[in-house]
Amino acid sequence: MSFASLNDDDGNEALAEINMIPLIDVMLVLLVIFIVTAPLLTHAVKVDLPKASSSANLTKPDNVQVAIDAAGQVYWNGETVAAAALDAKLRAAAALTPQPELHLRADRITPYEKVAEVMSASARAGLTRIGFVTEPPGIKSL
Repeated sequence: MSFASLNDDDGNEALAEINMIPLIDVMLVLLVIFIVTAPLLTHAVKVDLPKASSSANLTKPDNVQVAIDAAGQVYWNGETVAAAALDAKLRAAAALTPQPELHLRADRITPYEKVAEVMSASARAGLTRIGFVTEPPGIKSL
């Protein structure tokens, strides 16, 4: 479509401009289509999820603290223990009623082999409740 100019200098030339009205109409129609169809595209499945809350795990008095340092040394409630004495203490703890929970602490660089040995010794002794003690990020141990 061409428009005539009011100037007499270029009376025969056509004015070439893009007509924006049809482009805007198409864009608005597409926008309305997307607005109408967007809610239909969500395939949400309603699931009744359980609610969970976390709190600090309070240590009960009936537990045994076993720690393993990076060198592989085992500590029973803060005291150094040899391997033979550890087996005897584990058997004595397993014989108690109710049976205490074994809280196992290990340094970050402790070989897993040493941790597995303590776990298998406690299982052989009859302790069934073993818990791993970790520290939250940002907390430095003493």
